[in-house]
Amino acid sequence: MESILILIFVIGYLSITLEHPLKLDKTVPALIMAALIWAFLAVGFHAGWFTVIDTHEEVFDFLKGGEAAEHGFENTLLHHLGKTAEILIFLIGAMTIVEIIDLHRGFEVLKGAVRTKSKRKLLWIIGILAFILSAIIDNLTATIVLITLLRKLIQNKNERLWFAAMVVIAANAGGAWSPIGDVTTTMLWIAKNVTAMGLIEYVVLPSIACFIVPFVIAQYMKPFKGNIEVDTTEDVVAEKLLSSRTMLFLGLGMIVSVPVFKTLTHLPPYVGMMLALGVVWLVSEYIHPEEDFSKERRHLYSAHKALSRIEISSILFFLGILMAVAGLESLVYGVAENGDPVGTLRYLAEVLQGAIPNQDVVVLLLGVLSAIIDNVPLVAASMGMYDAPTDSVLWHFIAYSAGTGGSMLIIGSAAGVAAMGMERIDFIWYLKKISWLAFIGFIAGAGVFLLIERVIFSHV
Repeated sequence: MESILILIFVIGYLSITLEHPLKLDKTVPALIMAALIWAFLAVGFHAGWFTVIDTHEEVFDFLKGGEAAEHGFENTLLHHLGKTAEILIFLIGAMTIVEIIDLHRGFEVLKGAVRTKSKRKLLWIIGILAFILSAIIDNLTATIVLITLLRKLIQNKNERLWFAAMVVIAANAGGAWSPIGDVTTTMLWIAKNVTAMGLIEYVVLPSIACFIVPFVIAQYMKPFKGNIEVDTTEDVVAEKLLSSRTMLFLGLGMIVSVPVFKTLTHLPPYVGMMLALGVVWLVSEYIHPEEDFSKERRHLYSAHKALSRIEISSILFFLGILMAVAGLESLVYGVAENGDPVGTLRYLAEVLQGAIPNQDVVVLLLGVLSAIIDNVPLVAASMGMYDAPTDSVLWHFIAYSAGTGGSMLIIGSAAGVAAMGMERIDFIWYLKKISWLAFIGFIAGAGVFLLIERVIFSHV
């Protein structure tokens, strides 16, 4: 009967992976998959077909435990929902702050940083901005902001495609070393698999290598040679907003303050994000974006407007995926080497460990796989598979591989999909022109990571 649950997951996963050919929003199969897995798990649990294991390795059997086992099942479901809700609340807060900044045209301020006609210089300016911004506001948002900026700077679409594709590589590399730079690193951070300082300390240098190596090669390629007609004039409409600069620095500052808040209070990150959103919302209520600001125009810059612009489908997708993976994690599937019952994902880890004894190779394969299938469920599954301590080499390497591996295909990351949608980047064009650069960057960063962790510090 366990195979039915696995089959539901596999069909749902394939539907998510094939969202473009199926023309079906990936949120739909994610939600259906999660609901069906927990429904079958509940029916099977009460019928005595399945036993359930919680995060403390306690096993519940309804036929033997009765009401106590029933409570155990309910608490397991509530625990996973609570952990999922922590991630969702965090993401909603971060996305709202970014939308408030955007409403006040804060990102227009960045346009002033670009004052060059050299393609090579522009490549590096855009790349560095993508790398730094993605670590602060996440790689997806950074990509959207910078492609919007590129549209104002480069009129020729064919030339712009190259820059947009390189933004994807830089944004994914930048997001991998920050606890707020990518959904996967946020998941690992909230689950206490990594700490903010641990992630930065061990993943920042590999991420820099992953960003720099492709850019060094690209600067000598024909598309990045010569000059370009860049529109360096100020955006008059954007400059009219008195609040642009204030809201940009306040919003980014409050997002960056979240890891600091967690370190000082030891509270979960979503609490810090609630405080950050509250402060930004408070300021947005009283700040005057225009000289003659009237009450009638307040709604154009309000947090209510920002909330309406959040992509709720993404939030629901994460809900579906994380709860589906939690269902598999809770199903007892086999026994470990020591004879203890383990969940489906932990059993898979045991099988993988037997087939590929070198864990680093497994994580590298995870990075390559994340270019083909969504990295969120991959990381969610790995969190259920392994029981390594906080800030272990395994979690740092997973953060790096899953975060940067997606750059190898245009559909392999949220940043890539955003760029593909905004600039109509062709899958085959990216595969031929950019994938090899992304692969070189991925391998270079992985080499730096393993050199630091395995050779210099000799961590196990």
